[in-house]
Amino acid sequence: MCSQEASKLLLSIIELGGYPNFRPLYESLGYEVVIETRMRKAIAGMRGRCPDVIVAEFNFQSDFRDRTSSLESLLAVVQRLPETRVIVFYEEEFYPQFERLRERLPIHHALCFPVQEQNLREVLLGLAKQGAARTN
Repeated sequence: MCSQEASKLLLSIIELGGYPNFRPLYESLGYEVVIETRMRKAIAGMRGRCPDVIVAEFNFQSDFRDRTSSLESLLAVVQRLPETRVIVFYEEEFYPQFERLRERLPIHHALCFPVQEQNLREVLLGLAKQGAARTN
C-alpha cells in the first residue's frame, strides 16, 4: 500500500487549526512534515507513503449521519497500517464523543486543547522510543 523511505514522515492534518504551528517542533525531532487541510487529500496522499506519525484534530460533527467526525475515515485507513501512530487533539466538551470513537479505532495518544508544545514533544519522544523498541 505505502512505500517506506529512510526519513521519518509526520502527517499533520489541520482542518480547523486555531493552535500554534508545531511544524518547527516536528522538524526538530527529525520528521519530514507534510501538512494537509482536507481529510480526503490526506488519505489520498497516504497511498504513496505511510506516515510514521499522524497528528489530527477530532472535530465533532453532529450533522454526520453515519459517523461523528471526518477523523473516522482516516482511522479506518490507519487500521491497515500497523506501524503508523496517531495523535489526536480534541476539545474537552466533546470528550464523550471522542472516547466512543477511541474505543473502536486506533488512537495512540490524545491531547486536549489547548495543546502545550512540551506535552506534544513528550508524546512524540515516547512514540519514537516505542518505535525503536519494535525494530530491535
